Amino acid sequence: MWWSTFRLSVRNLLLHKMRSTLTLLGTILGVASVIAMLSIGEGSKQEALERIRSLGANNVIIRTLSPGEAEDGGDNNSSTSAVTSRSLYQVNAYGLTYEDLRVLEDLPTKRSVVPVMMQRRDVSQGGNRLGEARVVATTPELSAVRNIQVRRGRFLQRRDREDMANVAVLTQGAATELFGYSDPLDQPILVGGTAFRVVGVLSARDSGIARAGESGGDDANRDIFVPLETGRARFGFLTREAASSREFDRVELSEITIAVADGDQVAPTATMVRDLLEKRHTDATDYQVLVPLELMAQAEHEKRIWNLVLGAIAGISLLVGGIGIMNIMLATVTERTREIGIRRAIGAKRRDIIRQFLVETTVLSATGGLLGIFLGISIPMVVTAVAGMQTVTSVASIALAFGISVAIGIIFGVYPAYKAAAMNPIEALRQQ
Repeated sequence: MWWSTFRLSVRNLLLHKMRSTLTLLGTILGVASVIAMLSIGEGSKQEALERIRSLGANNVIIRTLSPGEAEDGGDNNSSTSAVTSRSLYQVNAYGLTYEDLRVLEDLPTKRSVVPVMMQRRDVSQGGNRLGEARVVATTPELSAVRNIQVRRGRFLQRRDREDMANVAVLTQGAATELFGYSDPLDQPILVGGTAFRVVGVLSARDSGIARAGESGGDDANRDIFVPLETGRARFGFLTREAASSREFDRVELSEITIAVADGDQVAPTATMVRDLLEKRHTDATDYQVLVPLELMAQAEHEKRIWNLVLGAIAGISLLVGGIGIMNIMLATVTERTREIGIRRAIGAKRRDIIRQFLVETTVLSATGGLLGIFLGISIPMVVTAVAGMQTVTSVASIALAFGISVAIGIIFGVYPAYKAAAMNPIEALRQQ
């Protein structure tokens, strides 16, 4: 019974190929838009979460904000801005200090506290010049805190700090630009006019020092890592000429990362950090506290909202497709009035007529859903290949889109089916 009804429905749909194809388009585009939008949204979310995870889920990160960044809306907190006046110039000291570092090292919940000083220095090797690259002066603990992977050689070690050694670890991009295909290990490079020996090369990925929310477009794969004490001794503090030639900005530390021993203590640790720094920095918002765990929760929340918006937009497309199916089926009922009358006259019951038209709408919506799945899977692949955006197509999004398309087809086919079944057989037979 069902098989014969299915064959009859397919035959009826094939009698009007163009009309059936145009009806399918609404469902195809609706299903494809659901899958494509959810895939692109999920990919963006995964990419954002990966960047946040690279900062360490159990970390609390404090970074220095310049006065310009603070005015543009840094994260909330205030700090001391000292101004030292001299006869010829004045120095504006702001941001994190070594005294802040000593205070934060006493936190009871910390596993390690990692300071970072970032400066831009001219880097070269022989005839190859990297230009003004970002020099990251830090401690060996950064490797574990930021999950930095060493491809060749080693990362910074404690004895490098103790000896104030002129050693450097290159990111993959810096190694390639300076040495090409040559082996950089144990080779000298010039950093700000000072010779450093290369002891390691990192894997070609985010070096772990790129910071969430940071502007400036610094390429983390061109960084140079040196011991903190060496950087402090060779380059001093970060000193930049301010707007006036008689003013200079002075920064001791660019960033401090606190690795928390227990994930449950991340939030309390962040609260303690904010309280401590608020007491020490009272005149200006010259620092920012970043909590990757909080950023991840925020990203998850934004992703749910984004999915709802995308789902609503795609749902409208499916709804339009359903309305198209109803419109076509109503027209079909009018065209096939005599056929319905004949079937009723030879013994077909109302439920048989209802079943026939519902099967036709289900075939339409299911076929459109299947074709929409192939189109919906293809669009994210094209986006990834052309735009380089990460996309994630899940089985759940495919099943959801297909299920909704079939459900809409059945729902919008109910009224035409009942209208056909409700016809008076005698009146139907009179139709020409």
